[in-house]
This record gives sequence, structure tokens and C-alpha cells, in this order.
Amino acid sequence: MRGILMIRLFALAGLLLLSEQSMAQAPAWPTKPLRLVVPFAAGGSSDVMARTVAKSLAEDLGQPIVVENKPGAGGNIALDFVAHQPGDGYTLLFGTIGTNGINPAVAHKLPYDPIRDFAPISMLHTLSNVLIVHPSVGVNTLAELIALAKARPGVLTFASAGNGSSSHLAGEIFKSAAGIDITHVPYKGGGAAMPDLLSGQVSMMFETIPTAMPPVRAGKVKALAVTTVNRSSIAPELPTMAESGMHNFEVSSWTALFTTAGTPPAVIERLNAAAVRLAREPVYRNRMKEMGAECVSSTPEELDRFVRAEIVRYTRAAEQAGLRME
Repeated sequence: MRGILMIRLFALAGLLLLSEQSMAQAPAWPTKPLRLVVPFAAGGSSDVMARTVAKSLAEDLGQPIVVENKPGAGGNIALDFVAHQPGDGYTLLFGTIGTNGINPAVAHKLPYDPIRDFAPISMLHTLSNVLIVHPSVGVNTLAELIALAKARPGVLTFASAGNGSSSHLAGEIFKSAAGIDITHVPYKGGGAAMPDLLSGQVSMMFETIPTAMPPVRAGKVKALAVTTVNRSSIAPELPTMAESGMHNFEVSSWTALFTTAGTPPAVIERLNAAAVRLAREPVYRNRMKEMGAECVSSTPEELDRFVRAEIVRYTRAAEQAGLRME
């Protein structure tokens, strides 16, 4: 019996030794340059943000990160590309609320599975939206706006960057939560909508805080509330929707880091650790604040749950709006 026990102990020791040798021989990751795929054209705000992320992550990972812009089809071209890359962590995706949260909710069919084909790494940023109204509407608070909309159903209008955009679905969620009837007016992008809001041709709009605050501070439109849970550090004087009486309302823009499904857990952990450190880096945080973004991070599991919940929420909003896009 003692002999058998000794044999088993020697065997276990041998296995442990082999395991340690294997770990010591395993190459460190990454061993070659990475690429960060951006679903938008070069030069836009998302591209600038992604390039800042790539530069900072590259310093942490010890390898260059090449940014590849693959615009088109609302981001679907980029996501389809990443979904069909090897699961080795060398191809990263700069995902957004539009590409990973809204597209799966409004698209009739996609050439990839929005959940199964991607491995979540970490949240990167959140970006407050602001509910802004033209002064001619004659309201100063969210409560006054809701009361006016209820008194004049279908009369007030809200602009958006287009059918299925985050500003459109934010308006639909607002309509449902407030129990009001306001008319959607879609435009070809937020830049096309803003002039009509400034001239009073439309009543209101949900707009990202960097775009909204210059005309607000110039007195051309009024900001009623931000749509995030907490007040924005960019405009701390503005109340949240919850503080204004609309509880459980949160519609914020966000970005997150993904890679291709099948990437080894150890690689995901390495990328997540780099993203978490990035969110705490003071110079980087200040750079993002200048762009109107709050730096955040998460575990891969938290990001997975968050994205699934976003898809459910925006699917419900799209259904309420009768929206389903090819």
C-alpha cells in the first residue's frame, strides 16, 4: 500500500513539473503587432477616440496596434470582418452602442451573430446624451416638457440622426417612459438635424454632450437633463433624468473593446487588464474628458451582460417604433 502511494506521489510530482515547464516554455502574448478595427471612417470623433485607445494599449501590451478603418453598412462591414478572423486576440474591435447594441436590435438579418461571434473584453467609455429643446417650446424643466407634451399630443417633434440611430431610439424610450406622444423627424446624421433644432423647426433632440453644450452655453437651445445615471463631469450643472423625476431612465452612448470569439481566456485576461489600467491613467482620462467621454472599465462578463441587456432594450424600443431595417 505504501509503495502504491509513493508511486502516485512521484507521478503527481512529475505532472506538476511538466506543467511548470510547459508554462515556462509558453511564449508571452502578444508576440506580434495587433490591429484595432474601427467601424467608421478616419477623422471622425470615434476614429480619434479609437486611435487614442490604440496608442495607449500598445504601450501597455508592448506591441504596435494598427488602426484599420472599415466603414459602411452602419458598422456591419467591420463587425463581419472581425467575426471571421482567427480567435487569437490579435484582431480587436472598437465597438459602440450603434454597432453592438442597436444594430442587432433593428437589423432584419446580420452576416454574423452579434453575441456568439465576439469575445467581450472591457467597457471603454460612456458618453452622456442631453435632452435639448428650442427656447420657443417655452419650458425650463423636464416636468414642464412632459406636461406640455401631454397637453398637446403629437404636436411637439424630436429630431434624430436617422431611423434606428441612438438619438431616435432614445426618443422612443423617452416617449414610452413618459407616456407622451411626440413626433419623430429623422435626418441624415446629427449634423443635419442640429440646424433645424437651432432654427426651431423641430422642438427637441437627444444629442451627445460634446455637440450639445456649445449651443446650450451660447443660449441657442436649452438643456433639460442628461441621460446618464450620474451627472456628467463635462456639464455637472445639469440634472439627470432621474433627478428630474424620470426614474430608471438611462440612455448613454458607449464604446467597448471586443475580439473574435474563441480567443483563449488567458489572452482575454491580458487584454482586460490592459483596458482596466488604461481607464485609470490620468493623462488618458483627461484626453477623453476633452472629447466629452467618461473613462470606464469592466470585466468581460459584465460587458457581456451589459450588451445583451442593451440589445433587449433597443429591440423593445424598435418594436414600439415599428422599426425593422434590412
